[in-house]
Amino acid sequence: MLASWSCQNNTKSTKPNYKEDLSAQIEGAVLWYQNSAEMQASYLQAYAYGKMILDKHLENYDNELPAAVLLDLDETVLDNSPYEGMLIKSKQTYSSDTWNNWVEMAKAEALPGAADFLNYAKSKGVEVIYISNRLDKLLGPTLKNMQALNLPNADSAHVFLKKETSDKTARRAIVSQSFNVLVYVGDNLTDFSELFANRGEGMGKDLVLQNKEELLNHFVMLPNPMYGEWEKAIYGNDWSHSDSAKLAIRLNSVKAY
Repeated sequence: MLASWSCQNNTKSTKPNYKEDLSAQIEGAVLWYQNSAEMQASYLQAYAYGKMILDKHLENYDNELPAAVLLDLDETVLDNSPYEGMLIKSKQTYSSDTWNNWVEMAKAEALPGAADFLNYAKSKGVEVIYISNRLDKLLGPTLKNMQALNLPNADSAHVFLKKETSDKTARRAIVSQSFNVLVYVGDNLTDFSELFANRGEGMGKDLVLQNKEELLNHFVMLPNPMYGEWEKAIYGNDWSHSDSAKLAIRLNSVKAY
């Protein structure tokens, strides 16, 4: 009887760790982003396309406002994949505290082709402006990081961070009062328009087709398989699901034969 009691009390709980499972699922995406030559080629190709459409818009340019390019920062200009790697190795998911700690380190590297595109725009007399959903209180370390990389216009006059809402529409409108934005660059379609924020059953693909010409002529789409609005769309545009529910929704969203 004593042996039986001892065995029962040495049995450990096997309660599922859904947060750990969610974190592990992005491992392949982070490995691709950090290590693949395909990622490097994709960024170089995208930024080369950005130069092409910028040159096209500058031909016979006659707008009374000065021209500008408008870029997101994270996974557009700055590489934050080491933060995602930390989440995997520590079996965590995103939190504002860990993210803010990473930003304050000011250690992100520039992504392939980004600095070249920015300097190319400046050489053409085109202003460079950034709109990011980093919190406004993180402006100091963000500028420090950008300045360490010698990125143009790394100052408070050209970097617009989030004060109240992640919707970038109002900030884009402020920029448009002084500049004619010719090219937008980002890793989320909402870096171009908030139209793509809440996606229906078509996951936003229908909206892409409806706005194809505008996107092809004014937006440079960069690859980011690690996170983004595409994931929110899978959850029905609702981030509030529990970790276990998110895992189930992800699995249910996978197509298989």
